[in-house]
Amino acid sequence: MLRSINFKKTLHTLVAIFIVQWTFASSILVPMDNRQTNHLKAYGLSYWVLENDVTMEWLLNYRGGSFLFPHLKTIEEELIIRGVSYEILADGQVNSIRNEIANPETNMEIVQLEKAPKIAVYTPNSALPWDDAVTMVLEYAEIPYDKIYDSAIVMGVLPKYDWLHLHHEDFTGQYGKFYAAFRGASWYIQQVEDAERDAKMLGFQKVSQLKLAVANSIKNFVMGGGFLFTMCSGTDSFDIALAAHKTDICESMFDGDRRDPGCQDKLDFGNTFAFKDFSLFQDPMQYEYSNIDGTDLHRIPEGQDKFTLFEFSAKWDVVPTMLTQCHTDVINGFMGQTTDFRRDLIKPNILILGESKALNTARYIHGEMGQGTWTFYGGHDPEDYQHRVGDPPTDLNLHPNSPGYRLILNNILFPAAKKQKRKT
Repeated sequence: MLRSINFKKTLHTLVAIFIVQWTFASSILVPMDNRQTNHLKAYGLSYWVLENDVTMEWLLNYRGGSFLFPHLKTIEEELIIRGVSYEILADGQVNSIRNEIANPETNMEIVQLEKAPKIAVYTPNSALPWDDAVTMVLEYAEIPYDKIYDSAIVMGVLPKYDWLHLHHEDFTGQYGKFYAAFRGASWYIQQVEDAERDAKMLGFQKVSQLKLAVANSIKNFVMGGGFLFTMCSGTDSFDIALAAHKTDICESMFDGDRRDPGCQDKLDFGNTFAFKDFSLFQDPMQYEYSNIDGTDLHRIPEGQDKFTLFEFSAKWDVVPTMLTQCHTDVINGFMGQTTDFRRDLIKPNILILGESKALNTARYIHGEMGQGTWTFYGGHDPEDYQHRVGDPPTDLNLHPNSPGYRLILNNILFPAAKKQKRKT
């Protein structure tokens, strides 16, 4: 009888242990839908996990593009410190999610993220952190990056990095075409002096020649497998510089001699990433490079200025699905020197990720070049509709759930995924 009782006790104990183990939390889910308290910090936490050699998963289109981590105490503590919402899941719950995502009827997919990309931001030392949305959100999300500029790129530093962002640069050598409004400003004068000094030091006669060399190095970086991301004037000015590699498009106040009067006819659109058949704005007093930019089309009230993200097949078009993960598909517009791109000037093989249907413009575009990829995102600051020179910085503590900034951070995590190719 005693033996029977002991056997029953042992059996009950084993059953209890099994139940505890079955219900034990095995994973941490960071939801990225509207229940998330801080979307932007969630990306920084994900980057931190990858830095610490922990593999994670990105659940594409599941609750806004959620993240799944192993249940480690250190991760949970870091989530609490950073103020990121999370849920503890048992094995059974995780399996249920996996089955839901695997269902061929659902537009969801799981992507494994394995290694934190090494990040560089192409920016001058004189730039303030709030001059650039990418730099600002990297700081807020606590994602480490290196600053590099012309001399480092000319000297061949790019192969050290996986991902490169171009600060709001003018690669045409026209100093942002700020001449008309700011040629007497101390910051503009200093910018010109610094650029001319650097060009001479690196062996170039003109700033435009230096910027073209930098643009060519960046193009080679992408062709070799690098990931490029840029916003605002870093998009169209980059392509214009590449197209103008056989001619001089700068007037005398920029480089000391007249532009080539036939420069428009000498543009090489086969050398560009995204744009074709565009026309240069050759007046040096005009604050615009070409007709690529759709800024002048935005003659609508700020509250009506929106753009919409495309929905892609998560199981087939994994890359564009990663880049468009968000908790909303309609995002508030925002202006910039280059706000968005006229659709008829975009090459036919380029993926449009986000568009303004009312204006027939593309806001967010993506393409492949050689072994690498690039993404162009129009506008200056996703939470400052019309940011002007000298305006105060945006406080991202007031915008922890910004969908416009989320798109930037999608691009940060994208290179951490196993190499994904768009299926045909």
